[in-house]
Amino acid sequence: MKKLITVALALVLVAAVATACAATKLVIGASSTPHAEILEAAKDLLAAKDIELEIVIFDDYVQPNLQLDSGDLDANYFQHIPYLESFCADNGTKLVSAGAVHYEPMGIYTNQTKNYTIDTIPDGAVIAVPNDPTNEARALNLLAAQGLITLSNDAGTNATVLDIAENPKNISVQEFEAAAVPRMLADVDLAVINSNYALQAGVEVVGTAIAVESSDIAYPNVIAIREGDDREELKTLVEVLQSDEMVQWIKDTYGTSVVPTK
Repeated sequence: MKKLITVALALVLVAAVATACAATKLVIGASSTPHAEILEAAKDLLAAKDIELEIVIFDDYVQPNLQLDSGDLDANYFQHIPYLESFCADNGTKLVSAGAVHYEPMGIYTNQTKNYTIDTIPDGAVIAVPNDPTNEARALNLLAAQGLITLSNDAGTNATVLDIAENPKNISVQEFEAAAVPRMLADVDLAVINSNYALQAGVEVVGTAIAVESSDIAYPNVIAIREGDDREELKTLVEVLQSDEMVQWIKDTYGTSVVPTK
């Protein structure tokens, strides 16, 4: 009898040790490029800290936040703070940033059959821009920075085409869902494209940007979590993504298209 009790206690101890040593699993929603790629590169560093990462890839800007809010995800990684705040205000979600990882300078790309430069963009050119509020404002501000349009003084980070005060070249600005803008480049003269979608489409599709946002304008992309979720493993996730090892990996992999915030 004593022997059976000893064996039972040993089994319980083994199970307890195994449970204690088991990795904590985090399910993270992400855009495929570069966010999911960055998370994939961080897996070994996280595994060394007993954190297992499951990456769920999304191709839109809505579902990652809805699924994070509902608890299907532990965090997501695809957006900047102005978009996050705008989404929460519009949808009643309570999501916050746990930390910034990188920023992606938005670029102006030219239809490769036309090969315009900023100086040779013709009158009446058609330019595609993202239609979500924060990224449309970024696109319009980039066009304004290049002298192609002038925005009203109070346009700010919520600028839309209605805020175009001066348009000396009579440019036609057409709005599309951000992920679709690279595909539209073949049908317009130019497009203002988020770097993640430009990278995803590939240089053979979009070419090289003829102008890009300055670093003081571009918005950092963040790890988003539910408000009040202070789990240590989420803090560790951010620490790893901001680590020297990951900063160097991002620089080596993406050059100036994806810039670490650290």
